Amino acid sequence: MSSQDFSPASYPLYAEDGSGEAGAAPEAPARRRYWLHALLFALTLVTSTVVGAAMQHDFETNLPLDIERSFSLYSALWRHPAGLLPGLPFSLTLLTILLAHEFGHYFAASYHGVDASLPYFLPSPFMGTFGAFIRVRSPIYSRRALFDIGVSGPLAGFVFLLPALSVGLAFSKVIPGIEQQGSLHFGVPGFEWLLERLIFPGVASSDIYLHPVARAAWVGMFATALNLLPIGQLDGGHILYSFFPRRHRTISTVLCVLLLPLGTVFRGWLIWAVLLFLLGRRHPGIYDATDLGAGRRKLAWIALAVFILCFTFVPIGDGGL
Repeated sequence: MSSQDFSPASYPLYAEDGSGEAGAAPEAPARRRYWLHALLFALTLVTSTVVGAAMQHDFETNLPLDIERSFSLYSALWRHPAGLLPGLPFSLTLLTILLAHEFGHYFAASYHGVDASLPYFLPSPFMGTFGAFIRVRSPIYSRRALFDIGVSGPLAGFVFLLPALSVGLAFSKVIPGIEQQGSLHFGVPGFEWLLERLIFPGVASSDIYLHPVARAAWVGMFATALNLLPIGQLDGGHILYSFFPRRHRTISTVLCVLLLPLGTVFRGWLIWAVLLFLLGRRHPGIYDATDLGAGRRKLAWIALAVFILCFTFVPIGDGGL
């Protein structure tokens, strides 16, 4: 970032294990490795807090955002850990959004009797984390269960993302041309643009210096948009398959191809297009003709709206992927 950044390792935010075929025998219960979940979460808390401390320093001193500045903080903060405290607003906001996303998947899986792991977090010195994922360790037999598991993560994360961005923008400030002064230029998703018009009427987005809490919400929007791409086994791919199982592979292929031209303005799209085309178009078969119902169709439209509000064609420019 995996956000949710972000690198391809953070996506999809959960993966299918097992054959996924109807009638497959369920796997034996996996050994719970709670220590690993706790360790990865703790490491991610540290890396994201270090990044947040660098962001807070830049914000308070009106310096343009420089992610690489956080690299030099690790040795200093080892000697003076109290220096991490200013980074907590960023890290706690970001991890709360990611936790909400992953536990949305987890609780939906539990509701449908699907065996799923607790979240695995991925620490990273860049933006603090590569995201998180859960492992689905048993087959999913119904399209309703697949839809609920797929849609619950992005919607749960968005519920926490919305107030985080609102509060973060309220603490942001106007510095003319600040966005053009840094080595990384961040895109403005539609949801951020709308709130900026309400909080800073008449001010260009490039003149708004985002508070670290708003920046954490931005990372959450980036991760949400990536996961809602209707391709393969991403969250959006699960939603797509639950409605159009026979067209899933074709639509996934077409969208991978459509991502290629976007790689000219953001190299990350090119990386994603190649990886998803080679590895991510296949989906485990689910043989279930049950209608999803009007309620789930409405949730699908809501998920589409969330995707549109969180998506930006050039998430990071000039030095970013």
